Amino acid sequence: MQTRRIGDVQVSAIGLGGMPMSIEGRPDEQRSVAAIHAALEAGVTLIDTADAYHVGADEVGHNESLIARAVAGYGGDTSDVLIATKGGHVRPGDGSWTLDGSPDHLKRACDASLARLGIEAIGLYQFHRPDPKVPYAESVGAIRDLLDAGKIRFAGVSNADPDQIRLAGEILGGRLVSVQNQFSPSFRSSEPELELCAELGIAFLPWSPLGGISQAGELGSRYAVFADVAREHGVSPQRVCLAWMLAKAPVVIPIPGSSRPETIRDSAGAVDVKLSAEELSRLDAA
Repeated sequence: MQTRRIGDVQVSAIGLGGMPMSIEGRPDEQRSVAAIHAALEAGVTLIDTADAYHVGADEVGHNESLIARAVAGYGGDTSDVLIATKGGHVRPGDGSWTLDGSPDHLKRACDASLARLGIEAIGLYQFHRPDPKVPYAESVGAIRDLLDAGKIRFAGVSNADPDQIRLAGEILGGRLVSVQNQFSPSFRSSEPELELCAELGIAFLPWSPLGGISQAGELGSRYAVFADVAREHGVSPQRVCLAWMLAKAPVVIPIPGSSRPETIRDSAGAVDVKLSAEELSRLDAA
């Protein structure tokens, strides 16, 4: 497995997104644990989660707890695994997603995540999504306080625009290590954020890189060029998609969501797909 940098550590160039394991339509825990173990076996050392990845209001942090159990029960060496989680999104249990970017909430949420993950410091803690009711500087200021207190090792932001990325970097005193934004063949409006991260040397973590839970399997039928290039290489369109993203910039670390061993194994193989300049141009134009 090839590696890329977050902060001063190297992680796998392909990460694992845990959301499908814990929200609506989730599989049984045994299959999810098998998917996490398959990721670890494939060399994946970045696992992304959030306290909001759950269904009922009585199971906040379901995905964090699941990942903690799966990693602890793996049996192999997991000392180099970086678990990234997020705070600031809230699911009241009625199917909706709401926001709470208040400093008090973020600090309480971090403490709760620490307890669920069973660790002394969270590897990467990210402000999940800007809350229009709270000044962005105040929310990121809470992340800075958590960093200063040693409760988190690295700090990141998610769903941020270029101005917010720059502001977060200033508030964190140059310690912003990652930006997690949506990016896929069907969602390319975050290209400016990707380019800014490349310029600043900050990791860019595309979420839903294959188009999301409901569309990932149809990527090749929706974008014929990805299927064409996949046939030329003898791999899946999904693997080509992730390889295309990796070629965008050395800071890009896709985090495809998965709840099946076979899909994360396929995703991990993207690091071995070498696309030509002509192929990349065709994919860019899709």
